[in-house]
Amino acid sequence: MLVDYRTADDAGVYALDDQTALVQTVDFFTPIVDDPYAFGRIAAANALSDIYAMGATPITALAIAAFPVQGFDPADMRAVFAGGLAGLQEAGVALLGGHTVQDQEVKFGYAVTGLVRPGAHWTNTGAQAGDVLFLTKPVGTGVISTAIKAGAASADVSAVAVESMARLNGPAATAVAALGPGLVHACTDITGFGLLGHLSEVTEGSGLTADIYADAVPLLPGALALAPHYQPGGTRKNARHFGRAIRVASGHDPSLIALLYDAQTSGGLLFAVAGDAADAVGDALTRAGILAARIGRMRPRVGEVAIDVV
Repeated sequence: MLVDYRTADDAGVYALDDQTALVQTVDFFTPIVDDPYAFGRIAAANALSDIYAMGATPITALAIAAFPVQGFDPADMRAVFAGGLAGLQEAGVALLGGHTVQDQEVKFGYAVTGLVRPGAHWTNTGAQAGDVLFLTKPVGTGVISTAIKAGAASADVSAVAVESMARLNGPAATAVAALGPGLVHACTDITGFGLLGHLSEVTEGSGLTADIYADAVPLLPGALALAPHYQPGGTRKNARHFGRAIRVASGHDPSLIALLYDAQTSGGLLFAVAGDAADAVGDALTRAGILAARIGRMRPRVGEVAIDVV
């Protein structure tokens, strides 16, 4: 067992031999958009992201689904599965089967298995002082999804958020991994705990403090305007739970800080990379057509502060 539940990492890693390790994860959730096909694609991208965050290649998936017997159009169920399959096929992942149960609330996702060479896998606990932090997708999906449910998000705002959530993190992971071993000291994907929550796990596991440049964090269009009125419950819980060890400099827009805590679905990868490799990593991501936002830096821990938002 190379990685298990004790480090709150994105997936487990189990070595079969000196050359091959299994990387396994499971993720499913209730619909966050109205379109069933889009929901399926987002669910696939979200589950696959855990494998990419470990520096691994996903190979197989098992579907996990819950649907009501009455009051739900079978065509919608087929569309959810079709969207998920399209996401898996884009990633080159084989769907082996799955399990469906009856439930009053729709739920969908996947258990995914990937492969990685032992020792080449990434974790969320190895960041080093001086590392530069890169984020590969904008934040704000939680706020926008909540606004979508309330009918308050415009079609343009909704479309950009859905496209971001359905986009695979595989190209980002591949672009950085191709630079060679040892450059990535830590990696995680940004999902339900939000940017500051997942970064808190990195700082805790690494024994460091992170400086986050709030104004450098990319936001989805429309998210800042919607944030005062459409924060999901998970965003508020993140602020209460992780905020005790986070120090925010005065003068920041409270809506911006809320978005740093915003509970994401299928967010980007957060890389902690060696400082002298930052330019190469940024260039590699940009060449691959991926957002390469430098949002902070790791430094030695002083006191109880896990993250300084500056």
